[in-house]
Amino acid sequence: MIRYWLGVVHRDHVLRGVEMGIAQTNHGARGALERMGEADGLVYYSPKTALEGESLKEFTAIARITDADVFQAGDRSSSWRPWRRRADYDTDAVAASIRPLLPVLEFTRENPNWGYQLRRGLIEISRHDFDVIRAQMRRPSADDR
Repeated sequence: MIRYWLGVVHRDHVLRGVEMGIAQTNHGARGALERMGEADGLVYYSPKTALEGESLKEFTAIARITDADVFQAGDRSSSWRPWRRRADYDTDAVAASIRPLLPVLEFTRENPNWGYQLRRGLIEISRHDFDVIRAQMRRPSADDR
């Protein structure tokens, strides 16, 4: 069964993951990634541009998990070896603000304190929410009209 996930990661880290074709959440923790399955959908929400960056509040990337393997990056001499998954990113997707979607998304509409749950770093979302976010990220920009 395909599931859908929302990862909360600063934009600069998301863009690096897109470039590398990997998914990483919760500062490289293994547990969250192990809950994902092959072909699951993943969308990233970035509250900020960087750890000490400006406020952003945008969906910044959308992908499918491509295999069942969770792997550890880096070499054994490194003190930080994050866990990752391979992901196939939608390269046509553009960043989209969460604001216009707040009354539409189930995870925000049904929970007035929706931002609090994002502190977990990865939450499961409905297919409805994934599809709505994907459609918003694919809409033409003002420059395309």
